[in-house]
Amino acid sequence: MKRPHLVHFLAIITDDAINIKASITLKENLIAQNLDLDIPTPKFPIQALRLLNAYQFTMKIIGVSKDQKEIYKKSFESDSFGNFNFKIPLTKDRQDIEILQLYETRKKPGLELHLGTYIPLRIFSPKKIIICDFDKTLVDTKYSTTKEVYRSLTRSLEENPTVMSSVEILHRYIRRGHHPFILSASPHFYEDAMRDWLYKNSIFSAGIFLKDYRHFFSFLDGELTTKDLKLQGLYKLNHLLDILLMTGIPDELVLMGDNFESDPAIYLTLTKILREDIDPWVVWNDVKEQDIFQLKKKQNSQFLNKIYQLDNLLTRKRKESGGKKIAIKIFIRKRFPTDELIAPPAFEKQKNYLDMIEMYDGLYQKEFEKMMELQAKSVKGAESTI
Repeated sequence: MKRPHLVHFLAIITDDAINIKASITLKENLIAQNLDLDIPTPKFPIQALRLLNAYQFTMKIIGVSKDQKEIYKKSFESDSFGNFNFKIPLTKDRQDIEILQLYETRKKPGLELHLGTYIPLRIFSPKKIIICDFDKTLVDTKYSTTKEVYRSLTRSLEENPTVMSSVEILHRYIRRGHHPFILSASPHFYEDAMRDWLYKNSIFSAGIFLKDYRHFFSFLDGELTTKDLKLQGLYKLNHLLDILLMTGIPDELVLMGDNFESDPAIYLTLTKILREDIDPWVVWNDVKEQDIFQLKKKQNSQFLNKIYQLDNLLTRKRKESGGKKIAIKIFIRKRFPTDELIAPPAFEKQKNYLDMIEMYDGLYQKEFEKMMELQAKSVKGAESTI
């Protein structure tokens, strides 16, 4: 028997709204079948291929206060893929919402199927976030050949080399109070496998943003086209904007990526949007001209709409902070120790942006442990001389 199952749910409370991103699918109910449940093991991406199916759902949300008082109730319709992305405006009464109870009401008319109970995330002031690419930055994944794609689908992510120097940078900023978000061009059905990997590496409560491959097969509702299978520019910049629209404009922003594709150009483009008071039309025209984005007609309007929303948030932020600039730091993993940053043509003469980028060596487990051992010895040597 299949029943609605929440694939992921992310709720972030800002000053004026509860921002929600969620996805529902149909999943076999193992408990109803009296099946023995084994001890959890790392999941393989291929186990979640069911997510390639598309269904529509209705999600009922009940907002509850600390003292279990029901203060909000409303139902929302998903898109044709079972995805939700909406805001609940915060009124005086809704300010007390502490818990969200979720129910699916479409698949079994007359029944409210419980999906879960969640506590919305609050990012306190000063607002700090870190957005990290996954593939080639945290894990050295490979998808170049058919064999590599099959291997990635049928094995856990733990079997790929972990880039320990990247994990250490991410942990360092989490300890400093930055909330993590993970961005990946991997298919949307990698969510469970990726969450397993993050938990094993002590990265908790991270919001995950993946590429929904069902958009490629939908002529009417798809936001992505076949060109976006190879080009990651628009997809990544879109999700960066989605994260900022959900969290609000941060006081400190850290971006992590690699030097394999277009991460430096994408992150510098976002930096320019956040640091300069630019008209949204100018930003849109600049992005439209870059080869890494290649906007189609529908994507043009969607992207321009997000830029205008972000511009409203930036205008409010500048007034509140007295024009204070957002502190931005960009980390780019080197493919080889001798790698150098190749600046996008639009930024070659803007050294102030390039100075925000720090290139670092992507070290695996043994290399990282050896480096840490050498650092510990040098510290001990310095202490003994003192």
